Amino acid sequence: MTSAQLPTSSRTEKPPRPSGKIVPLSPFPSRTHFTLALNNQLNARPAYDGGLGYFPIDGDRIAAYDLTSGMQRWIVSAKPRWAPAVGGDLLFIDQEGGLSAMRTSDGSIAWTIPMTEALVISPVWDHGWLVLVTAMDVLTLRAADGTMVWRQSIAGTRAAPAIDADRLYLSLADGRVLALRLDTGAEIWSRKLGGPPNEILALDDRLFLGSNDNYFYGLKADDGTVDWRVRTGADVVSKPIADRDRLYFVSLDNVIRAVNRRNGVQQWKKPLPFRPAWPPLAAADAVVVAGISGSVQAFFMKDGAPAGELPVDAASEIAAPLHAFTSTAALGPILIVVTRSIAGGATIGAVSHTIDPPIVALAPLPGLIPVAVPKP
Repeated sequence: MTSAQLPTSSRTEKPPRPSGKIVPLSPFPSRTHFTLALNNQLNARPAYDGGLGYFPIDGDRIAAYDLTSGMQRWIVSAKPRWAPAVGGDLLFIDQEGGLSAMRTSDGSIAWTIPMTEALVISPVWDHGWLVLVTAMDVLTLRAADGTMVWRQSIAGTRAAPAIDADRLYLSLADGRVLALRLDTGAEIWSRKLGGPPNEILALDDRLFLGSNDNYFYGLKADDGTVDWRVRTGADVVSKPIADRDRLYFVSLDNVIRAVNRRNGVQQWKKPLPFRPAWPPLAAADAVVVAGISGSVQAFFMKDGAPAGELPVDAASEIAAPLHAFTSTAALGPILIVVTRSIAGGATIGAVSHTIDPPIVALAPLPGLIPVAVPKP
């Protein structure tokens, strides 16, 4: 395969600052767009692509929904063992016997390749690349047709790989962060941390990640040098998020923290009334966090002040990472919360910002006598 045939990727850009007079509003206080009972349990975590969601459910099926309206687009037979990956108008699912790519338009099969080894991490798609991880190997495919680009013997990958520009970054169980060439799989550098690293956020010339040594790290992307590190009270949960100035992450000491993106200096931290189970989510000017149980909590990015709360039924628990997307049907991002109950299966809830209090017509005050105004 020539270099001209390879998928391409580009360096992640800094998030733009809001421009113009209209600034998106966080989903709090919230109004409900819809609540949709799937009447089935989830068999794997859903995949999202903007305002579209793909939900693996009981009966060995995947159901696709428009998340603005709650309308089902299609449902097909499939039994993914991990959360699907989605990108380039394809949905990638790992199931017994092989990996398949479904067309997101109708769920039809675009291609299938056999695989004798099970994946240990969900597939990852980015800019036309598809990365697969087994217990002993890392593979990259051309996502459009499933053609293998390279395969390397790398054991112990413990979190979803990160792709940025021409690099692939891996978090390994032996405590190393490994940087590979995306087009060939050749090693660029390896950096040992104080504990097993978690999922990596790759932005511009830096990598940001937590480790099980209770530190949060900023690494230089060119050689893996530790630029700075911040002590945390417990392991960092999953992947951080970022805006232009700050990084946000949650840890198992039940705290959300914001640190300076350039030097790691803490900007604010807030205790959480639950143990965080999912990565934080950016929604307009707020960062939103959730655990398995309890309400969804939001904090303003600027200073950590409470931005809102979304109660969750005490008989249910949150079943998947939160998702947000922009839509002309709302004043700001629409927030998707998937819950589950033993009795009723999974439920999709969609909320966005509401105007509070609502505008009401004014009634005349009692006892007032209308006065006729003479014409000039």
